[in-house]
Amino acid sequence: MPAILIVVLLIIGVAVTLVVVGIRNPQAQNDRLLQDRLDEFSQTGEQFTLEDLEMSAPFTDRIIFPIARKLGELTMKFTPENWLTSISRKLELSGSTKMDPTMFLALQFVSAVCFGGGIFVILSMGSNDVSTGMKLLYTLVLTLVGFFFPQYSLSTKITKRQKEVRKSLPDALDLLTICVEAGLGFDAAMAKVAQKWSSQLSLAFTRVLQEIQLGQLRREALRSMAENVEVSELTSFVAAVIQSEQLGVSMARVLRIQADQMRVKRRQRAEEEAHKAPIKMLLPMAFIIFPSLLIVLLAPAALTLIQSGMFGG
Repeated sequence: MPAILIVVLLIIGVAVTLVVVGIRNPQAQNDRLLQDRLDEFSQTGEQFTLEDLEMSAPFTDRIIFPIARKLGELTMKFTPENWLTSISRKLELSGSTKMDPTMFLALQFVSAVCFGGGIFVILSMGSNDVSTGMKLLYTLVLTLVGFFFPQYSLSTKITKRQKEVRKSLPDALDLLTICVEAGLGFDAAMAKVAQKWSSQLSLAFTRVLQEIQLGQLRREALRSMAENVEVSELTSFVAAVIQSEQLGVSMARVLRIQADQMRVKRRQRAEEEAHKAPIKMLLPMAFIIFPSLLIVLLAPAALTLIQSGMFGG
């Protein structure tokens, strides 16, 4: 049993190390570090070989990170294509730029090993009242929970991002309208919004501007933004902007109409959430608040009746 515990702990430690290092060292960061080392060698003026350059890199960049990437690529070979596409789509919707499907799959397996291995170690180090079959059952259940926990966390992040975009969209449209009416172009107005705020919507606007600078058409960049967020209000706004651009309608007028509509929708969503509040409070009141109130109010009366001998005490 001690040998099994040591092996499990070693597997958990190695898996966590590989994934953490892989997440913290994306390919872009590796390229930047390589360029920094090249600049450093070029400034010193010393002669160096490719081996010297490789050995100058940290141990994690030379050994651990390549192993993590190879394990992720090996995992992808046995993963269905539809699953990889779904994971990639969810990562785009969540706004994650430092993680690819390979690292996310590795994170799922590491989470499964940590949950399953952790409960197995805890049960093994405790009392022997739990049978081996129950230990295996608990380990299997926690392993499945650990495997799907990153999926749940990713879905939660997507929902949070979409709520933030819906909440900030009316105010962003107001600022866009003011900037356009003041004489700025639409691209310059988006840049101004991106500078003033730090939110998911401003990041989406920044990405649109970067794609336009790289040569992509504005309507294509806006459609890509709407697809990467999947918020109905943002999709409606993008469609109105593209239509006004194609038909030659005043952009300021379209933006003002869209801003008014977004404020109305935000007020309607707030009223809808307010109407849902009593229903959501029903279960906590029925199972938590009411029993506590009954105990506080009726316990003294019950004790008094018992002490009076009414029940034959």
